[in-house]
Amino acid sequence: MNWKILTIILLTIGGLSFTGKEESSLPWKATRKLNWNDFKGKVPEGSTVAALTSARINFKYGYSIRQGLNYEISCFFEKNSSWGRVKNDHILSHEQGHFDITEIHARKLHRDLKKYKFNHATASKDINAIYQNIVNQQNDMQNEYDDESNFSRDKARQAEWLKKIQDELESLKEFAGY
Repeated sequence: MNWKILTIILLTIGGLSFTGKEESSLPWKATRKLNWNDFKGKVPEGSTVAALTSARINFKYGYSIRQGLNYEISCFFEKNSSWGRVKNDHILSHEQGHFDITEIHARKLHRDLKKYKFNHATASKDINAIYQNIVNQQNDMQNEYDDESNFSRDKARQAEWLKKIQDELESLKEFAGY
């Protein structure tokens, strides 16, 4: 079986690291919202950015002629590379939006892979194209979120975006749980 590992890393590039017994990654859960204690990263010296969320989608897949396509998807918040300089509920809500956008795209990846008609001859190329399309959509949505909400400064647009994000999570709920 051919195995490939693809990882989407948003907003920052960083590997996993562990500090003591505490996990450095937090899986996305509808019942668990971020709090400022989750942001363990060091604020870069001279930074004027209020906060930064590092979230990623892990994607592992394999296939064979007999079994077809098998895959695993997971969505994580990276504690050690996420940080907050300005810590209030409004900024935290904006950062949760970034994590939720990552989850939206994990669900879209699952949706698109479920729709995929397996073809052993082109599977690797096809799956990589599906993945790249999701990466591009995700990057676009993250940028639009920051641009249109002016990094949460436009409170009306921020509220609109949070509703849009929740609506999209709801519309993709059948693809949650991967």
